[in-house]
Amino acid sequence: MQIKTISYIKQNAASLNVEEPIVVTQGGNPVYRIESEASARQRDEAIALLKLVNLAERDIQQKRTLSVAEAKQLLAEKHDNKHL
Repeated sequence: MQIKTISYIKQNAASLNVEEPIVVTQGGNPVYRIESEASARQRDEAIALLKLVNLAERDIQQKRTLSVAEAKQLLAEKHDNKHL
C-alpha cells in the first residue's frame, strides 16, 4: 500500500498509479484511500459473498434447511404455478 500526502495527490492526480491502493495523509494522519474501480468492485463482491455465507450459516444453525427432495418439490411446484 502506498502512502502519499494530499499535496502529492494534488500535484500528480493525472498520473497516479492505483493498481495498489494509496493512503492519503494530511498532517501525518490517514484521511482518504484511493483505489481502482476494479479493486473496489472486487472488495464489494467479497463482502457480499461473506454476508451470504453468514446468512447460510445462520439458517443452518436455526434448522431452516431443506432436503434435496424438498427443494426439488418446491421448485417443481413454483414452475407448475407459473404455467397456469
